[in-house]
Order: sequence, then C-alpha cells, then structure tokens
Amino acid sequence: MPQSQITRPPVRVPLVTEPLGVLGSLRAARRNVLSIIPDLATRQPMVSGRTGKRWHMVMDPDAIRRMLLENLDNYPKSLVTKNLLRPAIGESLFIAEGAHWRWQRRTAAPAFSHRNVMNLAPVMTDAAKRSAERIAATGPRAIDMAADMVRTTFDVIADVTFSGDGGFDLDAVHRGIDAYIAEAGRLSLFDILGLPDWVPRPARVMSGGAMAEMKRSADEAVEARRARGPRAVPDLLDLLLDGADPETKRRMSTPELRDNLLTFIVAGHETTALALGWSLYLCAYDQQVQDRARAEAQAVLEGRAATGADVAKLPFIRQIIDEALRLYPPAGLISRTAQAADTLCGREIRPGDTVMIPIYALHRNHLLWEAPDAFDPDRFADRKGIPRYAYLPFGDGPRICIGASFALQEAVIVLATLLARFRFTPVPGRDPAPVMILTLRPEGGVWLMAEAV
Repeated sequence: MPQSQITRPPVRVPLVTEPLGVLGSLRAARRNVLSIIPDLATRQPMVSGRTGKRWHMVMDPDAIRRMLLENLDNYPKSLVTKNLLRPAIGESLFIAEGAHWRWQRRTAAPAFSHRNVMNLAPVMTDAAKRSAERIAATGPRAIDMAADMVRTTFDVIADVTFSGDGGFDLDAVHRGIDAYIAEAGRLSLFDILGLPDWVPRPARVMSGGAMAEMKRSADEAVEARRARGPRAVPDLLDLLLDGADPETKRRMSTPELRDNLLTFIVAGHETTALALGWSLYLCAYDQQVQDRARAEAQAVLEGRAATGADVAKLPFIRQIIDEALRLYPPAGLISRTAQAADTLCGREIRPGDTVMIPIYALHRNHLLWEAPDAFDPDRFADRKGIPRYAYLPFGDGPRICIGASFALQEAVIVLATLLARFRFTPVPGRDPAPVMILTLRPEGGVWLMAEAV
C-alpha cells in the first residue's frame, strides 16, 4: 500500500493506564510481560511503584548508562531472570556475574571476532538461498514468514555450532528449550511477590527431567568433538574448545561449554529470526520502503544471494532491521536487582529494589524519538544522531550481546536476498500480535503473500 494510504501505525502492545495490583500484574504478565508496562513509561524518564516489592522503570539514557556501564556491579540480573533461565543454561555468559562472567566473556570473545563472523557468512548465504527456494515453491499461497525465519536462522546456528555431528539432535535441543520456556518461563506469582530463590516454582520443577536429558546429550557431543579434534573449517564449538582466558589461561569445562553453546543455539537464532520476521512484516506494511530496499538489494546482488562482503553495501536494508529492532526489540524488558543504595534520575534506589529497563517503552519514548510508534527506517540514516543508551536491541556496556555482529550480518544477508527476489504483501485480517514471554514474538505468525519479481 502506498505511504499515503497508511492510516494506522504498525501493531503495538497496549500498555496499561491504571495500576494493576499484584494479582492483576500476574494475570497480565502471564499473557504478555510487556502489558505490565504503564503507558506513562513512554512519556517519562522514570516511573516507580510497588507491586509486592519496590520497582522502578528507567527510560532516561543517562540513568541507563549508569546502570549498564558506570555502576554495573550494583545492578546484576534480577533473581526472576536467573530463576527462569538457570535450569536451562546454567551459569553461562547470559546469567553469570562478576569474575565468573568476566573470564567467560574474555574466553568466548575471540570466537565472535569480525574475521570469524565473516568466515561463517557462507553458511548464512546458503540458508538464505534455501529460504528463497521454499518461498518460491509455496506458490501463490500465504506463508508464515515468522516460522520460515525461525527455520532459516536455526539452519545457520546448527551449522555453526555442532556442524556435522550427526549424533547430536539439534532439533531436540531447540524443542526442549522452547518447551521449557513455554512451560516454566511465565512469571509466577512467587516471582512477582519477591519470594526467595529456595521456594520451589512448580512449573520449573516439573520440567527438570527433559532438561537434564538434553544436557547429557550435549555433554556427549562436546566430549566427542574434544576427542576427535577440530573440523577443517572451525565452527563455533571448535573455536570455544580452542579458547582460553588470556589473563588466567583457564579453559571452559564441558558443562561450561555446553551451557554457553545452548545459550548461543537459542539466542543465536531466535532473536535474529524475530528481527527478520518483524522486518518482513514492516516491509509488507509499507510498500514504498520495500520498493526502495528491493532496488538497493537488486543493484548490489544482480540476481545472486547476498554474501558477507555485500553487507556494507546494503545500508538501507540494515536501517530496516535497525528500525524493526527499535519497534519490536527481542528482549522487550530487562530486570535488575539493586545491591546497594543509588540515585537514578534524582530518585532514591534502595538495596533489593527491582530496577527495570523496559526497552519496548524506551524505544517508543516521546522524549527520545519523533513519532515513536511510526515505522521510519530513515531515522537510522545518521546513527550518530541517536543517543547511545536510547537504543538497546542488544543491551550495552560490557555486557552488550556478544553475538550482535553475527546476528546483524545474518539478518542483512537473509533480508536482502528475499527482498531482491519477492514482493511481500499482507494477508488481510492476519496482523501479528506482539507478545513477550521471554522474547517479543509475533503471536499468530507473520502471514504474507510472496510474489516473485
């Protein structure tokens, strides 16, 4: 549809306008975590309240900088987050704190160097080709592009983790962790009330057996690779097996490797799939943007699939992805627990307070963004004009996502390849609903018509 015919903004989460209370917050959070965010958070630098315990939502870039950089150790991940994820991914990079996090980060960082990420680009190109082939074979029927993007990005992460290890069932890993998150990842009343870690959470207790079996299988795969040695072209497991902390020379044990690989398998494909699914929805929603992106992609690619070397030549494709990540950040809300007294935005923070950064509201805050609910990739044409801590699709500070460059390279390769070959249009009445349990997913799928061009 032409820009002049767009009469409504793209889909968004309805935020609350009145206090919910403990039980109301529980009901809302179990449906959609983001629905507990007050609409006021899109118009203020900070909002505070009490729901069982004191909480604060911070949307001010300077205060966020203090939390994520200047006073990082005072704001570790909240107990809610750790309780939710520890059974699945242990004390991996995503959860670990302090010295235990630092040595793992130093050990893993070389695996995600620019050179290594570029070496993995052919895997991304091949996956983009297979996606295009599936879409072409679908014919003139609607296709759920959210589901296809999950398949595409899982193909990539499977190839760059346990590539060629036929004895390890990556699909089972994906299903196991996804089932764990679906069953155990919903906020329990115990978490909202701030009950201590030792009080059992029923749903998480029930899901422990499947996780234990999955971890055992992953351990066997790691040990088999350790015994066999690296592949001719090293994959992510090879790089991590070869890695050592440059300061202490410590290497990851098998359980540490396994927990980090499980983290990369899930985070490394779902977040990228979400960025791509939402990008395709937005391009179908605004045909002028899609036409401009297609012209850029076709001029660069000249009929072939995109490669790692093409990424720098596709700035508008990247802007679309950046804008999709602003409107629909995969991690729409992050939570921290203050360890000591502090002051944010002139407001007192007490030890034990829950301090949240509602990234969904930050990215739509009227104090920081012009027409914040509108889809406008050109706002990223000059990235220097965007306050650094106003845009956090991958977090920031020392704990910025280690795989951010991997994800962005993959997203540009896939989106450019598809837009160069197909015109995507919406299916009437099938708009996705942005719903966050652990990540911000398009509930109902992204159903689009795809026409070869």
